[in-house]
Amino acid sequence: SSPHLVQVRERIRINGQPISKDLFNKYFWLVYNRLEETKDPAHASMPAYFRFLTIMAFHVFLQEKVDLAVVEVGIGGTYDCTNIIRAPVVCGVSSLGIDHTSILGDTMEKIAWQKGGIFKPGVPAFTVAQPERPLEVLRERAQERKVSWWWGVDGGVPRGRGLSLLSPQCPLYLCPELDDFEEGFQALELGLAGAHQRSNAALALQLARTWLQRRGCQGLGELKEVPPSTELLRRAVPVAPAFRLTDAMIQGLRDTEWLGRTQVLSHGPVTWYLDGAHTTSSIQACVRWFRQAALNQDKPHDGSEVRVLLFNATGDRDTAALLKLLVPCHFDYAVFCPNFTEVSVANNADQQNFNVTLENALTRCLENQRTWTRLREEKVGQDPWLPSPLRVGALLQPAPARGFLLLVPPAPRPLNSPALVFPCLAQALRWVAQGRDPQLAAPASSGAHAHPAASSGAVLLREAAAVRVLVTGSLHLVGGALRLLDPSLSQ
Repeated sequence: SSPHLVQVRERIRINGQPISKDLFNKYFWLVYNRLEETKDPAHASMPAYFRFLTIMAFHVFLQEKVDLAVVEVGIGGTYDCTNIIRAPVVCGVSSLGIDHTSILGDTMEKIAWQKGGIFKPGVPAFTVAQPERPLEVLRERAQERKVSWWWGVDGGVPRGRGLSLLSPQCPLYLCPELDDFEEGFQALELGLAGAHQRSNAALALQLARTWLQRRGCQGLGELKEVPPSTELLRRAVPVAPAFRLTDAMIQGLRDTEWLGRTQVLSHGPVTWYLDGAHTTSSIQACVRWFRQAALNQDKPHDGSEVRVLLFNATGDRDTAALLKLLVPCHFDYAVFCPNFTEVSVANNADQQNFNVTLENALTRCLENQRTWTRLREEKVGQDPWLPSPLRVGALLQPAPARGFLLLVPPAPRPLNSPALVFPCLAQALRWVAQGRDPQLAAPASSGAHAHPAASSGAVLLREAAAVRVLVTGSLHLVGGALRLLDPSLSQ
């Protein structure tokens, strides 16, 4: 899987656990040295970072003799370096979104074409409910898979390559809604929060059952005679039947954990909500989750509540579109910083990014700050309940009544949402926590940010009964935050 959050070993897991440091070290140098010895002298270059780790992952799985390898595509599918598996057991495509447009294309149809590149002749594929045109593209891509190359086997010994016409195409199915699995039973409990995880769970069930069938496992839940929802019936792609879940499947859905996705860390009065959303669709899902997990919580009786957004985005993403979706959460402060844990990353090789300089990253943060300020001003102009903010330089200064508004927040809540920029995650997190999170040191008394908005905000953060912080916009940002908030992940 990719990317990793804290340590690169997270990308290669066996039985759910990142491989050990010793195992990673062993296989890294084995693969590296073999490639170094055999590379073409005329084109003496090693595979790039992701390609190298993909080669290494395949080698680890082969050498460790795993029964099943689950391989997540890096970007797209058609041209991704993971797409060298000739005959996977099953393929899955989750909900499509606009991302990596410079590589995959700027429309859902173009992205669907790239995703459908993982389909293989005769290999069943599953997807979830998609918009009509992208789903049609996936169906066309599945039908294109007319022939397949295979390695003939005689008594376990390869006997050459041949052409197979036994499977005319890739059979593509839509997953039924998770509701269809729950018919007549108690609602399923998912370990991952958020309504969008229900379609992911339905896809996981179909992929798992296909593998178990292939292995000839007994005791699989029988197919259910439950008609799929009307919406799915209208689709051009056939709907796979739901089936009765086994106890192991129900437990698997309940026990699923994935760091950095709808994750909540409660550290005393400071609660961190972490979600690596970085597309419009995933940010929308993140907002729905955050509203349910944080904004609907009972307000503290003995004081104020402060809401903070910690945001960064990378690559060619439309940051303004992402930030606009976050405005309705009514944050008191918006904090922007690069994905660098510290200003100096010399001692943290797992989170170095040689493609982005600190200067470029900070420039992006300043642009995000200006965008957020503009979006807030537009919101104020549209909403008569919101008072006009007072300007101080390029940032927003809290209005004189700011403290009172925190103690007795009316509805809708009048906010000024000052926007601050910090040079690294450590400084940003320390400012937000103000010494109230035992995992983070208190900010320097001189203050890393001398602006009046930062000074007044520090007072409010220190006095608030509850501080709720949403960290989102980038998985790398979430990973850096996790490294500081949960030091055990670096062990």
